[in-house]
Amino acid sequence: MIATKDYPMYVAGEWTDSESEARMDATSPATGEKIGTLPEGTREDVRRAIRAANDAWGSWAALSAFERAAAMGRVAGIIEGRREELARTLTLDQGKPLEAEAYDEVDELVEYFAMAAAEATRLEGSMPPSVHADKRVLLYRVPRGVVGIISPWNWPYTMPAEMIAPALASGNAVVWVPAPSTSVCAVKLAECIVDAGVPSGVFNMVCGPGAEVGDEVAANPGIQAVGFIGSIETGQKVAARAAGKALLLEMGGNGPVVILDDADLDAAAEESLTSAFLGAGQSCTAGERFLVHERVYDAYLEKLGRAIEREIKLGDPFDPTTTLGPLNNEPTAGKMDQHITDALEGGAELISGGSRAKGFPTDLYYRPTVLGKVGAGMRVSREETFGPIIPATIIRDEGEAIRTINSSPYGLLSAVFTQDLARGLRFAEAVRTGWVNINASSNHWESHLPFGGRSGSLSGVGRVGGRYAMETFTEFKTVILSLG
Repeated sequence: MIATKDYPMYVAGEWTDSESEARMDATSPATGEKIGTLPEGTREDVRRAIRAANDAWGSWAALSAFERAAAMGRVAGIIEGRREELARTLTLDQGKPLEAEAYDEVDELVEYFAMAAAEATRLEGSMPPSVHADKRVLLYRVPRGVVGIISPWNWPYTMPAEMIAPALASGNAVVWVPAPSTSVCAVKLAECIVDAGVPSGVFNMVCGPGAEVGDEVAANPGIQAVGFIGSIETGQKVAARAAGKALLLEMGGNGPVVILDDADLDAAAEESLTSAFLGAGQSCTAGERFLVHERVYDAYLEKLGRAIEREIKLGDPFDPTTTLGPLNNEPTAGKMDQHITDALEGGAELISGGSRAKGFPTDLYYRPTVLGKVGAGMRVSREETFGPIIPATIIRDEGEAIRTINSSPYGLLSAVFTQDLARGLRFAEAVRTGWVNINASSNHWESHLPFGGRSGSLSGVGRVGGRYAMETFTEFKTVILSLG
């Protein structure tokens, strides 16, 4: 039996309940047990947080970049010291395998705050020339004020951190709305930030339903910039409500992975496991559409099947041998059901998996699934499945792959496997995605690099990663000085 706890949220320098006193249950996808309750925040809770943030951000911005960097460094140190607690909370609240994934996410969380500390001290302006000899021009990067952040449940530590850390480090105050289904993780991360001594009002965290507290963050005029990571549908609503504000939107994709006829098939099969099964496929960069050249299709699937049997173990996420844990929530599992049914009814072949696993504490454990001969019109090709699935489509050449990807509404990330590096680079330059991996998993990314959707797609605007989020959360101020 798991001990439950009534968790608070953090507003205006205080750990507090919602003004409504309503609470929501937190249930573990791994065990099915109730693990706690959280405040069900309201619009008034968000407004109170926004008022506190607006009162506080000026004095925070007035600190030197090195003082703010020191605070971010303290956050990183506290996270590092709480690695075990944070990782176990992640496994219990989100479902990620402890050894295979949870520790890694906590380690990356440390990196985000340490990196923000470093980048804050390098946020430089410039001194462009004036047309007048007796004047000097100073160009500063200054914080926008209060940044509203709305984050998802699939990476409940690192996704908010890649926006919170640069927003705070560059002199903004933050009002954060985490995903309801992983808000226990959010409380644990908030504790690290608060315990690092960030001043009252500078950081706020309001739990609650996105349609209420997230909508208030997006629409409230007291928010000067909005950072959002999540689904396309929700992101479009956020963008509409936040019209006129600076926006950083990192939305969905279906991670097309292309296996060309000259690919190293052993390497491609191995990397495909990470593409499809990291985080149980619940990643915006997950490989959810595999375009395989007809000459190597059968050989690739054979190697893929052996690799899955050898390396993927669905099981209790606290078991150190488990590499694939449960899905986080029923809507995501239900979408897997629907996409598989639609594909099979449309003529796709079920090669392995294809259903929920039996004998586990919840119905959220899904067998690793491979579908063959998937058509372009099937939902699994057209939509973001967000589960442990490899839908394989036969292609005739790389031109077909490029046309297929470029006709998609998504434009986040793609991957290609080829032993001809020039061919890989030509592919990367022709395909309309914001990031391309050559001979690496679609889930390979590095946290200091700019990441986001390509213009003209539904995958978002702006870039997260390192200093690049700071470019959205700050703006230029021009100062002209007359020498007299």
